[in-house]
Amino acid sequence: EEDSPEKEIADLKDRMLRLAAEFDNYKKRVAKDLNASSDKGKAEIIAKLLPVIDEFELAISNMDIKQEHAKGISLIYSNFISTLKSAGLRALEVSGRYDPYKQEILLAEESNEEDGTILEVVRKGYAFNEIIA
Repeated sequence: EEDSPEKEIADLKDRMLRLAAEFDNYKKRVAKDLNASSDKGKAEIIAKLLPVIDEFELAISNMDIKQEHAKGISLIYSNFISTLKSAGLRALEVSGRYDPYKQEILLAEESNEEDGTILEVVRKGYAFNEIIA
C-alpha cells in the first residue's frame, strides 16, 4: 500500500526536524568539547608557570624595593599576575584552618593554637577555573 503524498510530506518534515535537532546538539557538543580542550591547554601552561610566580615572589621578597630595578621587576610581576588572572587563575585564600581539599601540609608542629591551624604558608595555592593547580 502506497503512502499518500501528505503522509510522505509529514514524514519528511519530521525527519528534517529530527536531523535539525541532532545537528544542533552536535554543534553544542563540539563547542563544549572545544572549550574543554582550550581550558585543558590553558591549565597545562598555567601549571608550568606557577614555579615562575614562586621565583618572582622570592626574588621580590629579597630585594631592596627602593632600587630602580626592583621597581621594574615588581611591575613585571604585577603585569604577569594580571595576565594570568585574566586567563582564569586565582590565588586561593588561606584561612586560619587547614582544608585538606585545598591545602597540603608540609610540616606539623606543636603550638598553642587549635589543632589544624595554619601557622605559616610556604607556597601560595592557585586555582584555574575552580580546579586546584
